[in-house]
Amino acid sequence: MLRQCGAAAVSILFLILTGCSTRHEIEVKPVEIKPIHITIDVNVKVDKALDDFFGDIDAAQDKLEKNQSETGGAE
Repeated sequence: MLRQCGAAAVSILFLILTGCSTRHEIEVKPVEIKPIHITIDVNVKVDKALDDFFGDIDAAQDKLEKNQSETGGAE
């Protein structure tokens, strides 16, 4: 029993002494922030959807303008 306690004491003493003798240095460098340019184009899908949705209105408008130009603008 005494031998086990002595081995444990020597192990703990070894760990304490080696832990104190180590030296750690941390070098802090300045952080450089560069601008990031991001271009996202989501208008294509929206524009196509609007063209499909309002296509009949545009066709009616074109037909109305054509009829007005043929009649001289009088209704």
